[in-house]
Amino acid sequence: MATNAVKSKKSTPSSDKTSARIWFYSLLLTLQYGAQPLISKRFIRREVIVTSSVLTCEIAKVICALFFMTKDGTLKKVYNEWTLVGALTASGLPAAIYALQNSLLQISYKNLDSLTFSMLNQTKIFFTAIFTYFIMRQKQSIQQIGALFLLIIAAVLLSIGEGSSKGTNSADAEQILFYGIIPVLVASVLSGLASSLCQWASQVKKHSSYLMTVEMSFVGSLCLLLSTSKSPDGEAIRQHGFFYGWTPLTLIPVIFNALGGILVGLVTSHAGGVRKGFVIVSALLVTAMMQFIFEGKPPSLYCLVALPIVVCSISIYQKYPYQVKKKEL
Repeated sequence: MATNAVKSKKSTPSSDKTSARIWFYSLLLTLQYGAQPLISKRFIRREVIVTSSVLTCEIAKVICALFFMTKDGTLKKVYNEWTLVGALTASGLPAAIYALQNSLLQISYKNLDSLTFSMLNQTKIFFTAIFTYFIMRQKQSIQQIGALFLLIIAAVLLSIGEGSSKGTNSADAEQILFYGIIPVLVASVLSGLASSLCQWASQVKKHSSYLMTVEMSFVGSLCLLLSTSKSPDGEAIRQHGFFYGWTPLTLIPVIFNALGGILVGLVTSHAGGVRKGFVIVSALLVTAMMQFIFEGKPPSLYCLVALPIVVCSISIYQKYPYQVKKKEL
């Protein structure tokens, strides 16, 4: 009797429904991340100004988030309960951190070869787990820590496969260290911190993921608009116009990317930032498969080796969660 009672507590209809929802959101985000590079390459022309596409994407995120809040009936409640202090606490700091992170990544990408950049960028998975522990007190089991190591190995293999055919920059060692390695590592730390703060806001403070998307899009857009006063993109917009190089098809990757932003919020809210790391690495495999299907480019040997490692790491991480040890009476 007692055993049956324990089993019934372990698996309830609501928990099964939540787990299914998490898997659904994670699957959609994996497909979005995986397909985004191919869609962007096909439908965004070289002449398109990057800032214009990013700003349009942020506007699309806001529209999508408001639509979903209206559909589920939470828009009025969120509007009545919204405060500036709450918004700055939940979304302002992560948005500012992400803006700084993106700037550091741009600096690093210009001073590192793609292979080194990709490998160092994967350390954000570990930093996310570390900050999640300190901020959320979310512990990892020994098996889950092993799964994270497997994921890093898979990410490194995929990075080698992606970067092995690309050339390296011939910069001196000091420039590589201070303008390449250090910025990408700091960006990884910031990524882990921002992801953990978003998880804290959604799971502890019960801040709506849709509302966080709206608030972070607003802050991010404000930072971008301020940067256009002196940036090359700002000069290009003033000279050629905001939608220079656009076609009606350009909206496809922009809206697709906006929906991905909504999914990121949902995955972080329901599953946490560490799960998002698994999604990002899995998406690299999806990209490789889509390149083979649509462009006839076969996946590298590194990709084929990484595939079972990713599957194994996801399975282990899901199957062996951290268990709180209860004292026997």
